[in-house]
Amino acid sequence: MTAELLIDSADLAPPVRASTRLKPRKVQPLRALRALRRLIANKEDTAQVFEIMNALAGGSVRRGYQKMLDDSEGARQAYLMTELADRLQDRAWLETCPAGSVGEAYLAFIDERNLSAYGLADESRKVADTEIDAAHPHAWYARRLRDVHDIWHTLTGYRTDALGEACVVAFSLPQTRSPGFGLIAAGVAVQFARARTGHPCARSVFEAWRRGRKAGWLPALDYEALMMEPLTSARARLGLAGSTLYDRVPVELRNAYLGAA
Repeated sequence: MTAELLIDSADLAPPVRASTRLKPRKVQPLRALRALRRLIANKEDTAQVFEIMNALAGGSVRRGYQKMLDDSEGARQAYLMTELADRLQDRAWLETCPAGSVGEAYLAFIDERNLSAYGLADESRKVADTEIDAAHPHAWYARRLRDVHDIWHTLTGYRTDALGEACVVAFSLPQTRSPGFGLIAAGVAVQFARARTGHPCARSVFEAWRRGRKAGWLPALDYEALMMEPLTSARARLGLAGSTLYDRVPVELRNAYLGAA
């Protein structure tokens, strides 16, 4: 579900953000279910994640942005309107992160899978009716949630296998209140339960949802400062320390859900 793309950032330019008025989002459950079936069949089809999110977004982005404004640090971040994809694409900056820091762990995470912040952004633009590049505070907030996805992988300890992705989206549901995350997490958890691996796969997804409820609210964080912070202390501060059920599932079974390609 994470875009595994090798992208030369020199060939990319920030998109032109012309629109300043966003249309109300109509909830489209059938569209979301069709996209979920395609995603279950091929977890690398990242565009289907954004298809689901667009279909079920409703007013979740608007409500999330308002919550940002009600949080002291979130309000500061909303005022700054930093484009995190641009920051996270800056490898020279990432390489200044200290040893043992969130930033160092994030860089190792993306290098291991040849991931790219711009690659994930490009996947989000494949949805026909997307307004994610609009010049609007709500669109900026949606981009922010998109761009921190792999940082949340780093903080939570979940990898990019099918189970790890399901755990990250389950964690993201209480953090963002976006129903699309709930549909994806539930759909993959059911497929793992049906596969009967003998390991706590489906329970790992539910545990990730509970972790998302108990953790600090991640959308409002100062991510530039966070990247310089020691990973162990960041996890402790945000309520993300300790082992998980996901850690108990053998690596070779983390893609063994029913319906996988």
